[in-house]
Amino acid sequence: MAGNADSLDVDALVDRAGGTVARGIFVDQAVFEAEQERIFTRAWLFVGHESLIPKPDDFFVSRMGTESVVLTRDRGGQVHVLLNSCTHRGMKVCRYDQGNTRVFTCPYHGWSFATDGKLAATPGALVGVPHFDRAYHGELKRDDWGLVRAPRVALYKGTVWASWDPDAVELTDYLGDMRLYLDFALDGRDGSPGGSVVVEGVQKWRVNANWKFAPENFIGDMYHDISHRSVDLVGIGPSGGRGRRDNLRPRTTICFPGLGHGLIGEPPHTSEPPYVPAWKKYPEVEEYFRQVHERRVALLGERPRVTMSVGTIFPNMSFHGRQPRTIAVAHPISPTEMEMWRFCLIDADAPAAVNDAARHYFLRYSGPAGMTESDDLENWSYATEASRGPIARRQRYNYQMGMGHARPVPGLRGAVENGEVTEENARAYYSRWSDFMRGDPWTPPAAEYVPMPEPARETEDAG
Repeated sequence: MAGNADSLDVDALVDRAGGTVARGIFVDQAVFEAEQERIFTRAWLFVGHESLIPKPDDFFVSRMGTESVVLTRDRGGQVHVLLNSCTHRGMKVCRYDQGNTRVFTCPYHGWSFATDGKLAATPGALVGVPHFDRAYHGELKRDDWGLVRAPRVALYKGTVWASWDPDAVELTDYLGDMRLYLDFALDGRDGSPGGSVVVEGVQKWRVNANWKFAPENFIGDMYHDISHRSVDLVGIGPSGGRGRRDNLRPRTTICFPGLGHGLIGEPPHTSEPPYVPAWKKYPEVEEYFRQVHERRVALLGERPRVTMSVGTIFPNMSFHGRQPRTIAVAHPISPTEMEMWRFCLIDADAPAAVNDAARHYFLRYSGPAGMTESDDLENWSYATEASRGPIARRQRYNYQMGMGHARPVPGLRGAVENGEVTEENARAYYSRWSDFMRGDPWTPPAAEYVPMPEPARETEDAG
């Protein structure tokens, strides 16, 4: 398969009708390079959260595919995403993870760039050039040499997204009805819209695995739960003790084949499930979550809502909504290496005790030292290594589980469900991957919509 990215036979890599995928897409350099050009320059990508840049001139260094970018807020409150590369010789103009500044100065030759539109015509504009008069004779057209800006930036309930494609569809159209499930992670536990913030400190670590294994895992792979059997037995839930990591109601897998998103959770419903105590060892925390549950019931009434555990938004952003509430991003580094980032979410107005309990739960659950995530990292690394060999690559990966058994989900446009254990969501993911790799990302098929049934009403006995 190795060779020129332009010669890739995408339909041979992902056999939609047969439900198989070539192993080479997880290790091949040509495929990786094509992904960077065809997917990561065109898709909407999660860049960060507004709570990371609360004040004017704050910045947070993030990634879009293999590119380093700077997320920053100007003095007018506007959020911008700038390519972290000097236009003179390419050096990073910002080498801190996070901070506050009005000007980024390249350490190589000293070119400086404004972060605030009040210093220049546009954020990222070139405002300082050493020896401008003596060496450039005042002739350099500084307006032409500002930092590259992402042409599309959108905010959604505190999250910040960007796309390099000026013709990309609106973010809300890109998310579709998957927004309902993202809302469950981003809203406050009391149902307040966008009521969450990122706990200070983002976990980052490298994994010898292809980046696609992570979103495929989180999009709806319940089949791999055997990997977490030991963690389930020792009890890694909020209060410890033997048993499951989480207290989940019966669930199913739901995906949006035209969009490439998917999740493990429940279809929309109009009544809140009963509160299940989960923090029994921490009375103050338990009382907080009990109270916000009651407020959520009162706030939402009979409006459709969802509860869910984990999901993926194509291509590389995943999130947990009911376990330690987190956002996970799988950044591609090479065909066989990725950098995982984990953001821990908590209610913006949560007491310190609740914040600390959530953070501790997150640390023992997720990340490179997390008991659950370490199982996943081992699986992804071995699967990547097993895709390298010439004999192994003659055998395709099988994604046939549940083919032909999907059914529409009432209340969700373009969504299907296929039971708790299936590979429907992975097939939807790689189908969308194929769309982008063929250069046709913005024409998903018509979305089928089935109305939700009316909620049952109690009636008086006429007799």
